[in-house]
Amino acid sequence: MANAVDLRKGMAILHQGTPHIITEYQHVTPGNWRAYVQVTMRNVKTGSSTQARYRTSETVQVVDLESRKLQYQYRDGDGYAFMDLDDFSTHLLSSSLVGDAARYLKEGDEVGGLFHGEEPIELELPTSVILAVAATPPGFKGDSVSNLQKPATLETGYELSVPLFIKEGDRVKVDTRTGQYLGRE
Repeated sequence: MANAVDLRKGMAILHQGTPHIITEYQHVTPGNWRAYVQVTMRNVKTGSSTQARYRTSETVQVVDLESRKLQYQYRDGDGYAFMDLDDFSTHLLSSSLVGDAARYLKEGDEVGGLFHGEEPIELELPTSVILAVAATPPGFKGDSVSNLQKPATLETGYELSVPLFIKEGDRVKVDTRTGQYLGRE
C-alpha cells in the first residue's frame, strides 16, 4: 500500500482489481480546494488507457512487478515465443502484448520483460537497435551530401526512411521509441 502522493510514472497499481501501469502522473492543488492526484494508466490485460483521480491521503495498492531477461525465439501464428534466460522456460506472448516491438525483434535478441507473478505483461526494448537493410532503391553518385530520404525495408520487415547513401546490406541504428533512423553502423 502507498499514499497517492507517492505514485510515480512507471509504477504498477491495482485499480478495480486489475493491474495497471501509470503512464502519466500529475499532482494538482487547485487554489482553496483540496489537493488531488490525477493519473493516466494502462490496463496490463487489455492495453486500454483510463484516468483516475485520488485524494492525496488515499491509499493505493501497489503491485510488485518482476523484471526478467527474455530472448526472442520465433513467431508462432498469432504469438511470439520468448525464452526466460533465468529458468529457460518458454513464454508465448500474444501479438497485442508485443505490439510495435515486433518491428525491431529478430531471432536471438535479448529484451526485458515485466512479469506480474508468472504472467508476462510488458516487453522492455532497448532505446535503439541495429538492423540490416534488406531492400532499398539504389542511390546515385553525389547523393551523399543531401538531406533527401528514401524508403528502406529492414531485415524484420519494418519500413522506414533513410538517407540516399544507405544501400542494401548496410546496418542501421533505429530508435525503438519513434521508429526513426538514427545512423549507420
